[in-house]
Amino acid sequence: MAAKPLDGVRVLDLTRILAGPYCTAILANLGAEVIKIEIPGKGDDSRAFTPHVHGESAYFMSHNNQKKSIALDLKKERGREVFLEMVRHSDVVVENFRNDIMEKLHIGYDIMSEVNPNIIHASLSGFGSTGPFRHRAAYDIIIQAMGGVMSLTGPEGGEPLRAGISIGDIAAGLYTAIGVISALFGRERGQGGQQVDVAMLDCMVAFMGNYLSQYKVTGEIPLRIGNKHHSLAPFSSYKTADSVIVMAAGNDKLFSRLCVVLEREDLITDPRFTTNMLRVKNKYDLDEILGNIFITKTSLYWVRLFEEKGIPCGRVNTVKELIEHPYMWGQDMVLEVEHPVAGKFLTAGFPVKFSGTPCRIEKPAPVLGQHTREVLSELLGMMDDDMRTLEESGIIGTWEMPVDKK
Repeated sequence: MAAKPLDGVRVLDLTRILAGPYCTAILANLGAEVIKIEIPGKGDDSRAFTPHVHGESAYFMSHNNQKKSIALDLKKERGREVFLEMVRHSDVVVENFRNDIMEKLHIGYDIMSEVNPNIIHASLSGFGSTGPFRHRAAYDIIIQAMGGVMSLTGPEGGEPLRAGISIGDIAAGLYTAIGVISALFGRERGQGGQQVDVAMLDCMVAFMGNYLSQYKVTGEIPLRIGNKHHSLAPFSSYKTADSVIVMAAGNDKLFSRLCVVLEREDLITDPRFTTNMLRVKNKYDLDEILGNIFITKTSLYWVRLFEEKGIPCGRVNTVKELIEHPYMWGQDMVLEVEHPVAGKFLTAGFPVKFSGTPCRIEKPAPVLGQHTREVLSELLGMMDDDMRTLEESGIIGTWEMPVDKK
């Protein structure tokens, strides 16, 4: 098997639900050994999220591929001792607890760094560990609202809407992964271990840079305008004879090409549309003209025509259409993975392609406690009798594949 960029890096994953698991899934896909530490008998909260397949959550499985799972009770002293011994042999710890929980468990960064001075501790929370809101809880919808994204999302004149996917969680997961990889790189250059502190709200504000600049320049609060763009035109969704497409021609060259393709060369010299600035100013007039043209043909007709002429466009796909699209399978972005309990299921692939160290999802999300014995034996040299005692005390939980599945 070819090497991956993070081969040899060991990550202890204390995260749950989405933001943290999204981060550690990225690290796992890049080749890190990610050991997910979960509560015995319960596991990651998202294991309870519907729908389920043979008792396994589709939500959980979608964000925890390539990881190992051990069930370890960190509230018990012996459980903390086992965890800190694992820290001694690891590179990174990632968690998305509320602030101060690690300290209350007596496994905070100060304690971990005494055990392993090179440990990197990544903490992901709604509002960070130092700001005035550090003790507040957060969900994705709260972050999208407070971060300004909801104010820009939705139909013109309509109510603010949350983006259909949890971009507040995903943004934080991405930035945390970047932070961890950067800290690892810094450690290789002699900078030692350190803390990486990521706030979901900060990540959402980082996405808003363009609109902060717009407001500073114009003094006008950007408003919701549906699928249109504040700075480019034409750039929107358009009804066709059978469905909806999106099309963008955001510079003069593309706009001229569009007009030629549509046999409306007169629009090129129309004083309302001769520059992008004017097209943005008169975008409603322009979209009305284009809309009356697009409605006359099917989406397939326009997509094929625009693809041939090099005009950016696309059909608005449903999830079913996304899964069935040949591009997704050709790019390994929709994959089928075999889970030991749930059986075959679909998962999204890894979007970063490497020429020399390819990364492809090959292992499914783990069953709760699936790797407890393997990790404690191989990493800590723990004997079967010791693990049996810990299991009888409720400190660890284990799982073995049923005989008929082996």
